Amino acid sequence: MRYNYFYILLLFSFIGFSQSEVSLFGILKDEAQEEPIPFANVELFNENEELIEGTISDEDGRFIFEGLTKGNYTLKIAYLGFKDLTENIRVGELSQNLNLGTFFLKDDTESLDDVVVKANKENLAKNLEKKTYEIDENISQLGGSTLQAILNLPGITTNNQGEVLLRGSNRVAVLIDGKQSAITGMGVQENLDNIPASSIERIEIINNPSSKYDSNASAGIINIILKKESKDGWNAKVGVVTGVGSVFQKKANLVEEMRDQYQFTPKLNPSFSLNYRKDRFNFFANGDVLLYQEVSKNEFTTRNLPNSAESVQQQFLENKNQGVSNFRVGLDYEADDRNTFTLSTYYFRKQYKDLGNIPYLNIDSGERLRLWDYDERELVQIFTAEIKHKYDFEEPGHFIESSISYAFKRKEEDFFFSDLRQDQFGSDTTAIVADQQIVDVNVDYTRPLKTGKLEAGLKGRISQYPNEIIFNPGMNSILDLNLQGAAEYQENLGATYANYIYEDDKFALEAGGRLEYAKIDYLVDPDHPVYESDGFDYFEFLPSVRFNYRLNRKKRLALFFNRRVDRPQEKDLRVFPSYADPEILFLGNPGLQPQFTNSYELGYQLEFEEGSLYLAGYRKDFENILTRIFTQTPNSQFVNVSQNAGRGSNTGVELNFDFRFTDELKMNLNSNYYYNIINAFEITNAYPIDTDFSQEEQSNFTGNIKWNTQLKLPKEFSLQTTFTYLARDIIPQGEIKARYSFDLGIKKSVQEGKGEFFFNVSDLFNTFQLKTLRNDDDFNIVATDFFETQVFRLGYTYRF
Repeated sequence: MRYNYFYILLLFSFIGFSQSEVSLFGILKDEAQEEPIPFANVELFNENEELIEGTISDEDGRFIFEGLTKGNYTLKIAYLGFKDLTENIRVGELSQNLNLGTFFLKDDTESLDDVVVKANKENLAKNLEKKTYEIDENISQLGGSTLQAILNLPGITTNNQGEVLLRGSNRVAVLIDGKQSAITGMGVQENLDNIPASSIERIEIINNPSSKYDSNASAGIINIILKKESKDGWNAKVGVVTGVGSVFQKKANLVEEMRDQYQFTPKLNPSFSLNYRKDRFNFFANGDVLLYQEVSKNEFTTRNLPNSAESVQQQFLENKNQGVSNFRVGLDYEADDRNTFTLSTYYFRKQYKDLGNIPYLNIDSGERLRLWDYDERELVQIFTAEIKHKYDFEEPGHFIESSISYAFKRKEEDFFFSDLRQDQFGSDTTAIVADQQIVDVNVDYTRPLKTGKLEAGLKGRISQYPNEIIFNPGMNSILDLNLQGAAEYQENLGATYANYIYEDDKFALEAGGRLEYAKIDYLVDPDHPVYESDGFDYFEFLPSVRFNYRLNRKKRLALFFNRRVDRPQEKDLRVFPSYADPEILFLGNPGLQPQFTNSYELGYQLEFEEGSLYLAGYRKDFENILTRIFTQTPNSQFVNVSQNAGRGSNTGVELNFDFRFTDELKMNLNSNYYYNIINAFEITNAYPIDTDFSQEEQSNFTGNIKWNTQLKLPKEFSLQTTFTYLARDIIPQGEIKARYSFDLGIKKSVQEGKGEFFFNVSDLFNTFQLKTLRNDDDFNIVATDFFETQVFRLGYTYRF
């Protein structure tokens, strides 16, 4: 019966795309005198010869039309004493502001030569370069975290570490308002499960970023656009979400001596956003608080050791208690018609307490060998401030924008643990203090052209991340005191980029490149017994090309190429161990090198009255793959160390299909199938002694499917469902098994559209779990994580 309901509910889903608007502008001049022509009549007609809008040129001969949509237009210009001028206008795809240039009007005695000018307003971002999703349309994840909202979008999946994947790769950069942020991680994914989705306006997914974007993130970019109102007067929106998770236990504890798994875990998320705009000032603010409990980890692991008399079964249980707060405040000031200044600050605070248990049992006898218990307490605070200046030239869309931002991050962690074995009891404490400071400077220039636009810019970054770990050994300590001490991560980066965009009736081209220098140093105590200070630098030209060919009004081809680099981050290089599981230590590696990726894609898009279809074939070639490798130490302990795994490739096909059955029922189907290859490689883990590992070539055909449906019901109700299936896939040294989930959400508009109630359930059937296998000649590890995925939420928002 459970599966009958499953297939019935599978019939519904959709996430909508946002549309942008285009402005056209130009200048009128007397051909003979080359003087501006003021007060000329300028009219714009659609392809049915219906008048769309009329205007007159100003004293400088300038005119502008705004808010245009996709289609063919006719521009008609008339002025007493001059020949009428008619221009055919086509809305292009690569620029939202098109400069039609200067039109020279001839007097009545001369003939008029026809000129064809092309433009366009369809959001290429939607179709080929990026996809844009409104959070309010993501009904089945309203009230959840940013991570949950992202994972519900087409083309997005996750791995066994809870990271976001695009087309099977975790090398994804998560931006906030188009820039990397200490909140979401500088080159890594951080805090996505701690930022409430209620603070987000929309999310953009970019599979093939241009050289305008930072060079890391070979898989693609996820750009989070935060809420920011700019309407006149006072405007506000408030909301509250409550929820409960772990209503049903997925799997019972291994032994009775363990602490109980959390059940009926509470969730609470109040939020607000507001602005006040008057004259040239706009004040804006928004904030969220996220309070919750959850079963963050419940992993059952079997370690088979062929060369040992003892194989082990264990359970890693972690109950989390967490409070998160986010607050952003800013001010826009329009000094005049050309200059706008923005000052904004963002404060993020996360405090949590994790209570963990790990029993270890002999598989054959069932005898308990060990019981590990820990209490981890952490406080993370991040403060960012940014000053931005935008200078607008006379032509719409022609501007230069500069910004400088500062971020400070402090992490304080205390880790208390006890170790109960058959013959002894031990206890230890570790403490970490880490401060990160980042200064970013950006300058971006955009100029619309008659057939496209020009983009150019500069970027500079200085980052310092000193940290220290202190060991306080107790009785029967298991700590390796040689691994405590101080280290510092330093990053210096400079880059410049340029993009040229051209478009005519059949072709569209964006070609550019990014010239980047980066120097990374990881400084370790000279007396460290295992690791030495290390780092890397590079000076690289990173090209990007996007080419579109229009077959007809509804069909087009697209070709993409880019080269990108993923730099190892501080956590990848970190030499301090994590003792969350004392028999599997996690360590970084200061000797890591950056991963380079070449990406190719050929796409075909078809638009029709009821929707659209996009089919793409792609390939990614990787060099110096960043991953983690298990090896076994002489005392049967395992270490999991960051490594470069050589070369590999990912070749696949992606299908994205939107279909509108009726005005009430819409769906989106995204499927991705790819052949993953990891070439043979050899590495050496340095801790505690040099341990060699080699892996033969691995390959696997895998894929995933995501089906979203949205149904409008009577009386202002809307229903959305999401089904996700991820097939088996390989990882260096092993594989991850197939998994699936089903989400359901419903909302109702009330109070004449100002208010909204919603109810949703993530992982309705409580089926999602992560099972991984890792193999070596000396061991076989099988782990299945039954962490909390099913959450029921009820929420309400009201807009003033």
